[in-house]
Amino acid sequence: MQAKPRTPLDWVSIIRQGIPSLAIDSLAKTIHVTHSELATALGIPERTLARRKKEGTLSSEETAKIVRLARVIRRAEEVFEDLEISLDWLKSPNASLSGATPFSLLDTDIGAENVMDTLGRIEHGVFA
Repeated sequence: MQAKPRTPLDWVSIIRQGIPSLAIDSLAKTIHVTHSELATALGIPERTLARRKKEGTLSSEETAKIVRLARVIRRAEEVFEDLEISLDWLKSPNASLSGATPFSLLDTDIGAENVMDTLGRIEHGVFA
């Protein structure tokens, strides 16, 4: 296992290697979602996640999706200064995201970017 990444570029080698599939259970538990909800948010079929759990390691593509989700959650926690409030925000419909829940948009890069942009606007007091 590698040392904890200190810079965004440190994540590149971790993503290329793939992370342990135990991260699936840990992430689902931390953000209070089912494996099915997590699979949907990641854009990874639930059966694929179950197979990866048996294999022990996620692919680089799957790892990148988990890292993307984790980065958004971390950013929300920075903005709201509380994990539970952040998770509530991520799971609630948002007018600035055309009524979609931020969590439902995290399966794509563009969706995740829009959520990050919205968090930035909230942080700076610009809500529209």
